[in-house]
Amino acid sequence: KAHTGVCWAGIDRGETVIVPDVHAFPGHIACDSRSNSEIVVPLRDTAGAVVGVLDVDSPRPAHFDQLDAEGLERIVEMIGES
Repeated sequence: KAHTGVCWAGIDRGETVIVPDVHAFPGHIACDSRSNSEIVVPLRDTAGAVVGVLDVDSPRPAHFDQLDAEGLERIVEMIGES
């Protein structure tokens, strides 16, 4: 089965994915009908393999930007190190 949704996009790309409009994202999987934008940050183990994601949704369109990505990436790095 093909990988779909923003979470799988983050896993498959191995990088943070910022989606300003989830309704325009091909294959988006709605887990909350109030969601309009989303950011997904891959979580890596100490060997560098992606083992999960941090997935944050917002009811506001275009809520997330590069500054959010950088901050969340730092938090996820700390989680992966522990």
